[in-house]
Amino acid sequence: MNTKPSPTTPDHPTNQSATHPATTPTDPAGATPTSPRASRSQGWPMLLLAGGFEIGYALSVGGSHAFTVWQWSITAAVFFLLTLWALSLALRTIDVGLGYAVWAGTGAAGTALLGPVFFPESLTLPKALWLTVIITGVVTLKLADRPKVSP
Repeated sequence: MNTKPSPTTPDHPTNQSATHPATTPTDPAGATPTSPRASRSQGWPMLLLAGGFEIGYALSVGGSHAFTVWQWSITAAVFFLLTLWALSLALRTIDVGLGYAVWAGTGAAGTALLGPVFFPESLTLPKALWLTVIITGVVTLKLADRPKVSP
């Protein structure tokens, strides 16, 4: 007796539709990617949180000295998991290219700004100017992602 669903049975993945709630992807709040609750505006705070976690990850890797200091190494692992989690949630509603650019830019700029606070690094004028370019780019990308209002 064959217990696997065939393409002609309703249980086969190719025949399942929106009437089968188990096949519709949802977030913990119950919003589907196309529902109003899963809006772009909710993705941006999560993306900025992911950028903050990325800063924590990069600084922790720096403090781990090639993962030889276990306290920093564990902290790096935690921040790594947190940044991937937050980034994956943000990318539900933000285009992947845009989201990745903002996440990487936020992480790079924040790490460069906070590196001198935690480590014997310097923040020179040229570095500060190029960080301003990165931050301006991130802000411009955010503004470019706003929905267009119809007249």
